[in-house]
Amino acid sequence: MSEIYDFKVKTIDGEDTTLRPYAGKVMLIVNTASAYGLTPHYKGLQQLYDTYKDQGLVVLGFPCNQFAGQEPGTEQEIKQFCELNYKVSFPMFSKIDVKGEHAHPLYQYLASSTPAPYKTGDIEWNFVKFLVDRNGTIVKQYSARTEPSAIEEDVQELLG
Repeated sequence: MSEIYDFKVKTIDGEDTTLRPYAGKVMLIVNTASAYGLTPHYKGLQQLYDTYKDQGLVVLGFPCNQFAGQEPGTEQEIKQFCELNYKVSFPMFSKIDVKGEHAHPLYQYLASSTPAPYKTGDIEWNFVKFLVDRNGTIVKQYSARTEPSAIEEDVQELLG
């Protein structure tokens, strides 16, 4: 199994965990924000999750306040916002940095390990999406502007 499962993360409720519970699943890892023009991507992410969770897809949301202060709230405020406005039921985690000197190790790994030609390089903004197969291998990186629905075919392919 891949090293991606060993990264330590905190749930949005503050509990320490790893990505190990998601081993064997197709993961869509996304850095999110509540106060941004692309915030409606939550709706599409939730639709993907609802449609494919029983087949092995999990969406993992990592709030990030690095881009124009678009995620200023506390974890509880973020959780409440997501549940009330987008009925988010996929796993959410505590706020992290996704680039730069203080980037979370998971995001350092995602940014450096995505294969060409699917690596977009930088994590340019919130809602950059990484698709990871059931073995923990990063398959593709999608830009922030890629609608969740545009990823559906790739998700279906990985789910088999």
